[in-house]
Amino acid sequence: MTLADPAALILAGSRGGEDPVARYAGVTDKALIPIGTDTMLARVTAALRNAGIERIGVSANSPAVRTEAARLGTEPLPAAAGPSASTADALALLGAPLLVTTGDHALLDPTWVNDFIARVPADADVAVLLARRDAIERAAPGSKRTYLRFADGDWSGCNLFYLATPQASQVIALWQSVERDRKRPWRIVRRLGPALLLRYLLGRLSLSQAVAHLGRTAGVTAAVVAATDGLAAVDVDKPADLDFVRARLG
Repeated sequence: MTLADPAALILAGSRGGEDPVARYAGVTDKALIPIGTDTMLARVTAALRNAGIERIGVSANSPAVRTEAARLGTEPLPAAAGPSASTADALALLGAPLLVTTGDHALLDPTWVNDFIARVPADADVAVLLARRDAIERAAPGSKRTYLRFADGDWSGCNLFYLATPQASQVIALWQSVERDRKRPWRIVRRLGPALLLRYLLGRLSLSQAVAHLGRTAGVTAAVVAATDGLAAVDVDKPADLDFVRARLG
């Protein structure tokens, strides 16, 4: 897929209260957790730059994270009430195409970024990278992730989204409702409607069919890209994830 040079957004806002992973690591904010000699935010920023992305915004409500974002030469942006609202604000400011990831994606690799963008269908307004359970279990045995079960396998998110066109803004309202239910997959599936829900319950609905339907509901063309590396689904949500990442990176 040949597009204008994308900008990128790193979501590094706090959900409120003390983050248990930050506490475990002995820092104030998860994005500031040291991985080797770098913060997680620095690692994510470096991966995006090595993928050829020059303009990078960091959405954060912590003064310490915003200071780190400025030190890294990115654009500190105020965080909104949640990731989807922060993404809406960033899309309005940075424009499309916009790659969206998170500040706790410590293993992010520039080859994943470039491969994802290259495989976004030409007609897609928005695309999401997901990984199959078998790929994740091969790459990260023992890692506990949240899965959606479909006819073509069990899938988990990779915290990589591509807003290819300005029309992608239409999907953000749907994203906000999905965001509220991210740990309750059955509520996400319920949005498919009776006919597709029945196909899902009978094990006859593929993930790509479900995402395409949800996209049409939002008035956009939405697509799924399958991750080539199961590690792309590993972010730092729990202390065990941090231990895994640090061990993986030596």
